[in-house]
Amino acid sequence: MNKRILGLALPNIITNITVPLLGMVDMAIVGRLSTDHIGAIAIGTQIFNLIYWNFGFLRMGTSGFTAQAYGANNFNEAMRILVRAVTIAVAIAFALILLQWPLSRLSLLIFQSSPHVVQLALAYFFVRIWAAPATLGLYAIKGWFIGMQNSRLPMWIAIFLNCVNIVCSLVFVLVLHWDIRGVALGTVIAQYSGLAVGLFFLARELRRIRHHTDYSHSFRTLLGDSLHWQEMKRFFKVNGDIFLRTVCLATVFTFITAASGRISPEILAVDALLMQFFTLFSYIMDGFAYAGESLVGRYIGARDRGSLRHAVRLLMMWGLILTIVFTGLYAVGGDMFLRIFSDKPEVISGADPYLFWTLVIPVCGFAAFLFDGIFVGATASRTMRNSMFIASIFFFAVYFGTKQILVHNGQLSQQSWNNTLWAAFMVYLALRGILQALYLKKSVYNKC
Repeated sequence: MNKRILGLALPNIITNITVPLLGMVDMAIVGRLSTDHIGAIAIGTQIFNLIYWNFGFLRMGTSGFTAQAYGANNFNEAMRILVRAVTIAVAIAFALILLQWPLSRLSLLIFQSSPHVVQLALAYFFVRIWAAPATLGLYAIKGWFIGMQNSRLPMWIAIFLNCVNIVCSLVFVLVLHWDIRGVALGTVIAQYSGLAVGLFFLARELRRIRHHTDYSHSFRTLLGDSLHWQEMKRFFKVNGDIFLRTVCLATVFTFITAASGRISPEILAVDALLMQFFTLFSYIMDGFAYAGESLVGRYIGARDRGSLRHAVRLLMMWGLILTIVFTGLYAVGGDMFLRIFSDKPEVISGADPYLFWTLVIPVCGFAAFLFDGIFVGATASRTMRNSMFIASIFFFAVYFGTKQILVHNGQLSQQSWNNTLWAAFMVYLALRGILQALYLKKSVYNKC
């Protein structure tokens, strides 16, 4: 079982590590331009996190449904899920492009910083929004491959995509001096390049399985069956819960960026760098979470309760190992890690009082990431939604409650304010994992 977990997790880890690597390269590029550029890329990135995370069901729901179809050896259903997800992804993407102006105005209401930082962030937004069809299309394709127990193809797509992005960003910013628009344009070009490669691999995979389906000669029939009302209703029932869960996730992360900007532009830049520690750990852990999606869905589809329980136990063991490793790495190399992203002395020194939070991130966060994968594989979306609701309520309660106490006692400095924000974030992460652990038997094991 360990071999199977690692066979799925390692390609996903490589896939995921290219995402923070790309963010790190972007941060390293703009971090050498100015502090305003660091804040702008943090806001611009968070705008798209807010947008795209809300449609994360295109990957998660697709993965869970497909894994269960694979476990049941139902390739007809697997193909219907793919067509359904891609069709919905394209429709949402074009709606986002049409609504880009009101989305930008809404972003201005959410994120507050200096006028120059906001101007730079909007310049980034209006270029990158054109990547929406490719980005959301890749969500659906990646989720389908993961559900089909194939983590290697998404890995190669991601490696290619992010290599293109890094090269384009370096050339556009450092050689052609296109500033923050160059970073955004590099992302657009890379997303469509990745989509092209993804469609190539997808066509090859569909040729391999089509003879095991009823749709080898009739795409029209496949499209009609995929978009049948009852099937769409079931798809949206599960994914509606994932959507609401992701709205809460995006709200919390958006609030963190917005609150950092309200404290000061310097704290916004500091927290943007510190969040890179969280990002790196989260994408490593998500590699094992994706393995959980694949295996849990497969064993539920096959009605194999013993293998299901064994897989969950081993996933949690790997989570504990990685928590120990990352806590040690951050304790030893935290300051050096910061210097990768910026050479600005004021930003590096400003981050020192908050570095201890990076040691808490793995301890509080590992269970939340793994249980997300396990519950996605089980399509236990309602439990995921409810756990996220409760954790988000506690996040805001801790933040506003503690802040009010500090204000009442005359102790609200920039440092205490930012520590309050990070403390609330740790409570939020820990509570997600605890709540899902309590519902593991009812929502996952009892599906077999």
